[in-house]
Amino acid sequence: MTTATPVQTGVSLEALLAAKESRAARQADWLTHYQQPIISLTLVTPGAVKNSLRYRNTMGVALQMCDQMLWQNGWQVLDRQVFWLPTGPEAMWCVAHQAPEIKAHCAALEQSHPLGRLWDLDVICPQAGHVGRLSLGSHMRRCLICDEPAHACSRSRKHPLEQVVGCVEKMIDDWFIRD
Repeated sequence: MTTATPVQTGVSLEALLAAKESRAARQADWLTHYQQPIISLTLVTPGAVKNSLRYRNTMGVALQMCDQMLWQNGWQVLDRQVFWLPTGPEAMWCVAHQAPEIKAHCAALEQSHPLGRLWDLDVICPQAGHVGRLSLGSHMRRCLICDEPAHACSRSRKHPLEQVVGCVEKMIDDWFIRD
């Protein structure tokens, strides 16, 4: 199922928090209903604009790569939903497979694809909750600008927003003009 909304310019903090709550409720519903791990995909979109043609195209690539990863591994997908929201695109898959192996493949995809740094692929297990990179022995995500842990730079607002947005836009533009 795909739900679409028109592209808008900026979103409020309240809208972002409401979208996060709604996403968490969908995740909880799926975990209860299917009793299988889920993959939740969102994008790294610094700034107030979360829904643009640039971000929609980036999400399209992420969807293709995730679907390909699931197909190549032969994992059964029990459900899949995509939401094109003013607060940014979101997708979820319910996969009948062990969560740690799913997370390992998702982390590898985030690290290996040129746009992967802009994808936030969370894996949630119905028994153990979120499966983190650290539980797999993987390193934390690094900042887009420097080599520090991304969460530390983000929380401290170490880099000007314009610099971070510019870096994201360059990554996307470089991918789409590669041919």
